[in-house]
Amino acid sequence: MKCLVLLLLFTASVGAQPLQEQTSQNADSALRPLTTQQQATVWGVTPEEWQRYLTLKQQARGVWSPGLDPLTTLGVEADTDHERQRFAELLVRQEYQRLEKELAFQRAYDAAWQRLYPALTPLKTSSASTSRVSLFVKDDCPPCDSLLRTLLAQQRPLDIWLIHSEGDDNRVRRWAMAHGIDAKMVSEHSITLNHDAGRWLLLGQSKIPVALERKGEQWREVLP
Repeated sequence: MKCLVLLLLFTASVGAQPLQEQTSQNADSALRPLTTQQQATVWGVTPEEWQRYLTLKQQARGVWSPGLDPLTTLGVEADTDHERQRFAELLVRQEYQRLEKELAFQRAYDAAWQRLYPALTPLKTSSASTSRVSLFVKDDCPPCDSLLRTLLAQQRPLDIWLIHSEGDDNRVRRWAMAHGIDAKMVSEHSITLNHDAGRWLLLGQSKIPVALERKGEQWREVLP
């Protein structure tokens, strides 16, 4: 009887091994990093363009604009107007799809709250005054300068987007120097300087200047 029990245990152990190995293989597959082709597909670019993005991150652009998304990086560093326009359109489409998803989820959340707790007011998370503000400005714009001074006086972390900069880094630097942007704050990322690549049209609705703050899944205008 003892031999029979041992034989059954051994048989069960052998039979379980393929399943364990398969589970381990599935876990390894899930943890495996995306290939270059897969990453490129996510952003709608070619593998060669994705590789260029990785290269740009290791160069000056990665220092000037850390954390910049692939499409903006490629668009800012594009060699031709055709390439720049293509990356701008890709970014606008991606931003639009992202916002549509976030708004759809927000609507679903609001509906769920009303369905589950109709007698209660939904909780609103108050954003701190130190949350980052995206400021869209342009050259030769007195209202832009006034809003910038107000936000700087409030010591708000700023992501400044210069529209119509045409990817010219020198133009952005000249603008920053003319407006007294503290280089130390830029190096500490309290302020970032960026080329607009379609965000203004999507988020700012062509209003200039405009300061926007993200609250939850929504962008709201910051009024001085």
